[in-house]
Amino acid sequence: QVQLVESGGGLVQAGGSLRLSCAASGRIFDINTMAWYRQAPGKQRELGAYITSGGTTNYADSAKGRFTISRDNAKNIMALQMNNLKPEDTAVYYCYMVVNGSPYWGQGTQVTVSS
Repeated sequence: QVQLVESGGGLVQAGGSLRLSCAASGRIFDINTMAWYRQAPGKQRELGAYITSGGTTNYADSAKGRFTISRDNAKNIMALQMNNLKPEDTAVYYCYMVVNGSPYWGQGTQVTVSS
């Protein structure tokens, strides 16, 4: 069984930075797309950024210029560096990976940005 474990959430003031990490463990042969989603209270889960196995990245408009997604294929780890955080970035952040051809989700980590 594959597990994704996130870390790095917390409380930060507007303008601050946080770095989220997501580590995959278990019987892993291949990880294709890795992505970060987020879900704010009362809203649907939305894609924040993704990175392909080849390193191609894509960001939601709200994340462009402030967030950077990266991956370490040797360690099966993904990270999201978030800078210049805004109160509207407050949400539960979920990591998502396609591992061995199947989708997996992390448990979510809370990010709260105070004004």
